[in-house]
Amino acid sequence: MRRTLALAAAVSALAVAPALAAPKEEVAKIIGSSAFKTAVATLDKDYDRTVADLVTLTEIPAPPFKEAERGKAYKAMLEAHGLTQVEVDPEGNVMGLRKGTKDGPVVVVSAHLDTVFPEGTDVKVRREGTKLHAPGVADDTHNLAVLLAWIRAMDAAKIRTRSDILFVGTVGEEGAGDLRGVRYFFGKGKYKDRTKAFFSVDGLDPGAITHVGVGSKRYRVTFSGPGGHSYGAFGIVNPMAAMAKATADLYAIQPPTDPKVTYSASVTGGGTSVNAIPNKVFTEYDMRSADAAELAKLDARFKEIMNQAARHENATRSTRVGAVSVEIKPIGDRPAGQTPKDAPIVAYMATAAQALGYAPTYEASSTDSNAPMALGVPAITIGGGGKGGRAHSLDEWIDMEKSGGVKGMSVGLAAILAVAGVD
Repeated sequence: MRRTLALAAAVSALAVAPALAAPKEEVAKIIGSSAFKTAVATLDKDYDRTVADLVTLTEIPAPPFKEAERGKAYKAMLEAHGLTQVEVDPEGNVMGLRKGTKDGPVVVVSAHLDTVFPEGTDVKVRREGTKLHAPGVADDTHNLAVLLAWIRAMDAAKIRTRSDILFVGTVGEEGAGDLRGVRYFFGKGKYKDRTKAFFSVDGLDPGAITHVGVGSKRYRVTFSGPGGHSYGAFGIVNPMAAMAKATADLYAIQPPTDPKVTYSASVTGGGTSVNAIPNKVFTEYDMRSADAAELAKLDARFKEIMNQAARHENATRSTRVGAVSVEIKPIGDRPAGQTPKDAPIVAYMATAAQALGYAPTYEASSTDSNAPMALGVPAITIGGGGKGGRAHSLDEWIDMEKSGGVKGMSVGLAAILAVAGVD
């Protein structure tokens, strides 16, 4: 995918504009302004509404590839908050625009609609004091509610940004979703060439700045053969033996540690009976790196190993009733990329975190930001505040204690305003 010259110019301008040359001064000016103080006061005053939005959205199931009902509810919320051009795109992303004072590319602020939990999971929120317990309550439903809180805060403070801000609830961030929502956004969406900066709000810690996107290649590899009786057909090729050799040979690779490269044999299955040579077995593999070139090298070697294992089995045992074959099916492909630590979007977020009492840390992960990073669009993933635990488990929780929540939300708001520019 290629960005247009207009987008390239916008990104270049973001990188060199004089107003961005001194992030400490710019952020300090924003945080010290009466408008920002009014916005923070609104975050505090409206906090119960933020909690209520979180509960409402959490209790609308959003299993993989079935986010439509939650998306419908979120669209209504964006409309109720006065955004313009509110829509659901063909992939299911929900978005609405808060207009700025200048024409030009947009700043995107996103959180993902989907959760990892399958259809039928009980998502009723249970309260224990300030803690909320439910699958998906923190990842990433909390930040959908944070986006709404930011809109209300900016409106109450009458903050006018120079750039338009597009608020987006994306689909398909988790697992097999393979970033399908944000991939569509930057591949076919109406704003694909109109985005100058991208914030993914995914996580809680406002000091954690994910500026490195860890890419991944994922495959389901199926070895097939004739099968037969474990005793009567002994000596014929066995797909299980080929799969075992393939996995062992993969694990003989010593990948580099800088840049970090990893692999994993993660899920396996097949066969029909303990006394039968299987006719089909499979394993799912995951490979990751933040370095696209190193990931491509491992990917090529992985495919060689899988094919060599099938050939080895056919050469080692009898093929009198058939040979072993291998099918390598892609089930995930997330692009790698990064936004330099000295990029203005990173500097603004780090400065805002420090100014509001957090120690910034620089992280690598796989999030919606991978897609824009891979295209060279300035992008980071940030936390929306609060504390929580047990993400991706049935006992996931978040503590919505008010003072910490408001303070945490204030960090991202300050950084977004710095990138969008304030009149």
